Order: sequence, then C-alpha cells, then structure tokens
Amino acid sequence: LFVRPDEYNSGTFTISNLGMFGVTQFDAILPAGSGGILAIGGTQEFIVPDSMAVMGMRKVKKMTVTLTCDHRQIYGADAALFLKELANIMENKLEALSA
Repeated sequence: LFVRPDEYNSGTFTISNLGMFGVTQFDAILPAGSGGILAIGGTQEFIVPDSMAVMGMRKVKKMTVTLTCDHRQIYGADAALFLKELANIMENKLEALSA
C-alpha cells in the first residue's frame, strides 16, 4: 500500500499524556494523517527484589507508554527501536531530556 498526500499532510507525530489525569495505561487512536502517536500513562510505584537493598526489596516507579503507528509511514522495527531508546533515556539519561 502507498500513502497518498491527503493521508500524511496533517502532522507527523503526536504525544497524548493522560498520565497527569491518573490514567496508568491506554491505547491512543492514531489521528488521520499522522505517522504515529505516543500514549503516555502515569507512573506507578512497585516493590521489586534488590539484593543490594536492606531488606532485599526496593521501591521503583514504572510508567507505561504505547506507540501506535501507521505502518505505511513508520516501519515497525524502527518504532520498536524508538521505544527502546526512549526507555534507555528515561531509565539512564533523564538529564538528556532537559537539554
């Protein structure tokens, strides 16, 4: 399938953040003409095992993001690499987001 000009002229990428309203996970509907939309949920606290912690457990915050793409415009493997890099930045290089 090919993408016609009227199918990609309104935008390229959208971010939808319902996490600020207490929504922890959702799937965003791709707006017509967009290549992708990133749905951002709120953070949740979890207790996870940690051999270095005092009682063998520690509290972490986790956030769910969902990416919906028009695969005529964005190849699925590239979208997966984008999510992998986003997770790496959020987990290890948070200061890069404020630069």
